[in-house]
Amino acid sequence: MKAEFNRTSLAEALSLVGSVVPARTPKPILRCVRLTAAKDEARVSATDLEVGISCVVGEVAVQEGGEVVVPADRFSAVVRESTDDVLALEADPDKCQVRGVDSHFTIYTQPAAQYPPIAAFDGQADLEIGLAALQRAITQCLFATAKESTRYALNGVLWEIKGKKLSLVATDGRRLARVRANLASAATDKIAAAKIIVPAKTMSLLGRISAGEKDVAAVKLVDNQILISCNGVVVSSTLVEGTFPKYEEIIPTDYDKKLTLPTETTASAVRRAALLTSEESRGVRLALSKGKLVFSGRAAEAGDAEVEMNIDYAGEPIEIGFNPAFITEALRVMDAEQFELELGSADRPGLLKCGGNFLYVLMPINLG
Repeated sequence: MKAEFNRTSLAEALSLVGSVVPARTPKPILRCVRLTAAKDEARVSATDLEVGISCVVGEVAVQEGGEVVVPADRFSAVVRESTDDVLALEADPDKCQVRGVDSHFTIYTQPAAQYPPIAAFDGQADLEIGLAALQRAITQCLFATAKESTRYALNGVLWEIKGKKLSLVATDGRRLARVRANLASAATDKIAAAKIIVPAKTMSLLGRISAGEKDVAAVKLVDNQILISCNGVVVSSTLVEGTFPKYEEIIPTDYDKKLTLPTETTASAVRRAALLTSEESRGVRLALSKGKLVFSGRAAEAGDAEVEMNIDYAGEPIEIGFNPAFITEALRVMDAEQFELELGSADRPGLLKCGGNFLYVLMPINLG
């Protein structure tokens, strides 16, 4: 292989694919990236055997095609720290040489034939969706996935197709986020009938792809894998096995206490009330009464906090406790100045809504 790369474009591609490279693995070759060049196109790819990514590198002049497998950390550091606009790369089966105006690096390589295959996107898509819309939806639900759970389905995001809308649902058992996004075209019957659970790592990776408002992501199911292609990037991922909870059964539909609140003001009130909470009383109390909503926190060893908000409400009073972090995380991803809060009783979940596409269910906590 022999080619000249725009250093900035190569660094951006390495940053994206490098997020897949495992920090620890019994297979040293997985700590590498594969660089492939042919004609005037070059691709960088990486995999951890569950998630794979292939990314086109822009602005490259290929003199001689080929492929090379190099350690991701070393190669990325060389490219990142270089001060040249253009880097010349020449590789053979044993080593990769990177040259700048005043620098020359020789990096030992791994056998390219031993690098695991990464799925390519071939054929027609099962659905298409605007990449920006998909990424907004990912931002509004990914935070609610379980970080570690023996119920593996909770470590991913459920994809559901209903008509021309894609619903993404995430839960960790204590809160649940559901967000809907419009499809760019009707989905195939194959994917519309499937219950797909995509790993959180894959969803996070999709959120990092550079997106313009008109870019469209093509999605395809192949056996137990999902493939997403957009902007010269192809992401492939093994789907999460298991059964996702019947989440619709826990979404309240009969609440009579409803109010509209300002998003930023409410987030500030929750954060301030949470300043005086403790490990034992890790919760904020919401006291709702006519024309007023009071947020309060208490730490036995530190003191009390109380933040009052005037609201338009004339219903029955209620007091309920919530984890303040769970409230602020939801408010942070809302892209509107106001949201709706619905409550039933102190032992039933709270319901937050924003627009017609975002819904968040939050289990209460007992504050004693």
